[in-house]
Amino acid sequence: MNAALPIAVTSGEPAGIGPDLCAIAATRRHAARLVFLGDRGVIESRAKGRGLALDLPDYAPGSSAPASLLHIAAPAPVTAGRLDPANGRHVLALLDRALDGCRAGEFAAMVTAPVQKSVIADAGVPFTGHTEYLAARTGTPRVVMMLAGGGLRVALATTHLPLAAVPAAIQRETIVGTLRILEHDLRVRFGIERPRILVAGLNPHAGESGHLGREEIEVISPAIEVLRREGMRLEGPLPADTLFTARVLEGADAVLAMYHDQGLPVLKYASFGHAVNVTLGLPVIRTSVDHGTALDRAGAGEVDSGSLEAAIALAAELAVRARA
Repeated sequence: MNAALPIAVTSGEPAGIGPDLCAIAATRRHAARLVFLGDRGVIESRAKGRGLALDLPDYAPGSSAPASLLHIAAPAPVTAGRLDPANGRHVLALLDRALDGCRAGEFAAMVTAPVQKSVIADAGVPFTGHTEYLAARTGTPRVVMMLAGGGLRVALATTHLPLAAVPAAIQRETIVGTLRILEHDLRVRFGIERPRILVAGLNPHAGESGHLGREEIEVISPAIEVLRREGMRLEGPLPADTLFTARVLEGADAVLAMYHDQGLPVLKYASFGHAVNVTLGLPVIRTSVDHGTALDRAGAGEVDSGSLEAAIALAAELAVRARA
């Protein structure tokens, strides 16, 4: 186990499977010391319900314990599977504490269990996702959402937008900025010397020479050319329906998809339950699970902690590289 700074793991929506996943992960060995952030009573209750022998000491800075718990109380009683807006701000308090710890040099990275966007909104806080929230809290003008798993890395030019809003959001500066962050973090954080990135088109058949849309001609291709002149290894815009085939993907380090459901269904088909969500461009290392809160499985149903454990492993790997 690496003896450097611990990694913060937030337990997410308390009514969901996040506390269950944390309880499971806390009983296993990892490549880094872990500090779980959540309500002690909730996490211990989930462990007991699953027959897990959980022994999590209280977190103390400088402790050498392989796993510990930073207790942040949920303000309202928690019932597994039942959302309560009274606990919406509790979820954000977990994120804020982990993020503040990372920025202060207390934690090496943060790993996040799933949250329920709707209940945070019902608590009166506009919230579209971890990615956007962490960007706003750190004052980062642009971040990139990337999922890794099944031998793929898929980044997104746009994230949580209605499909009807996507074309207007595909702007030249958006593509250029996103690709710069993606290429930089592949080099610096993932240690890939000269990343090769495939860029998807927006329209069917990548617009088919303008007959099915002109975004490829007027926006995406010019953005790619700007960055090619800077020395980046980019290919595209490529038709999304054939981009995710073995022949096209061979030798590629990442794919940039134009919108959420263009790229992520393929990756999740290849690796759901074991993929990792990484936020690129932040001043801290943040990874997350590839799934939602699974309210119907919280407390009793069958759960697979594979994605959380993969997120922890990747966070530890990125943290080691950051110190090198």
